[in-house]
Amino acid sequence: MCTVDCNSTQNTNTSFHQLQLVNSVPSIINLNLAITQIFVWPFVYVNVVMLFTFCRKQAFRTETRYILFAHTLLIDVIFLLLTDLVVIMSYSYVLLPMAYCIPFCILMETVTSCTPLTITAMCVERYVAICLPLRHSAISTPSRTMTTVLIIWILSSIKPFIDVFILAATVSKEYFLEPTLCHYDIMTPEKWHRFMRGILYFITFVIIVLIEFFCYLMIVLAARTASVDKKSAGKGLRTISLHMLQLILCTVAIICPYIEALVIQIDIKLYITVRFFNFITFNVIARAVSPLVYGLRDEKFYVALAYLMRCRQKHISSENR
Repeated sequence: MCTVDCNSTQNTNTSFHQLQLVNSVPSIINLNLAITQIFVWPFVYVNVVMLFTFCRKQAFRTETRYILFAHTLLIDVIFLLLTDLVVIMSYSYVLLPMAYCIPFCILMETVTSCTPLTITAMCVERYVAICLPLRHSAISTPSRTMTTVLIIWILSSIKPFIDVFILAATVSKEYFLEPTLCHYDIMTPEKWHRFMRGILYFITFVIIVLIEFFCYLMIVLAARTASVDKKSAGKGLRTISLHMLQLILCTVAIICPYIEALVIQIDIKLYITVRFFNFITFNVIARAVSPLVYGLRDEKFYVALAYLMRCRQKHISSENR
């Protein structure tokens, strides 16, 4: 069990590195912060526009793949906004008491875990649509899809709540009063807890990869039969391939803090560069795959999105006149 002195020492070391981070190279930090806003907000805007397109068209709200796609867009928007807030607070060195950061960390972790589970559900839906076309309408109903979304949120929230219970049982009351930056490391101050968290992530990743590989393999086998639409099967394979790419990017983001913890001991400037690269690549860009998979590649959704954008441009033009 981590004692008060142990917790204080860990937080002191963390605060020292954070203070060193802020005071060392302010020009680089300001540049990274500006670049982060340039990357984050266009993706937030695109996702919000696509969510608005989904809500405007009744046909999208009755199909499983579009409901799951909208759910992915929603959690991506929440994730991008929360992570951007964390970046701003981190670079500005805004400290909050541990007790105030914990609900924030729970939401962050829950949203992060929702992404791979939703991706998996979308892959299974494509498998059912291509390999079991006669049963697809009976299996993939809007009510079952909403139930799946609810289950995804429940499963995603289990682990952070368990971490809270472990944290409450292993630290002192003073720990929750100490000021800190809001990052998930404060939920796992002990090494064995972080190790178990990493093992759980690895097991989850393996299970998800096996499910997606199964869906991919079954679609490949189905594409060789005469009873399956070759064009639909080929598009399904490309869709699952993009999902697997997104899954890999999101999973790599999980191990980034472990790499950054080693780099910060070597050089603070290198740490800033590595952390910024990891954030842009494995957090922001990884969320750009979702609009690509269904928003721009799907013909029905693309037509509805293009129509909405044209109508909005005409409306803006008429107002300017």
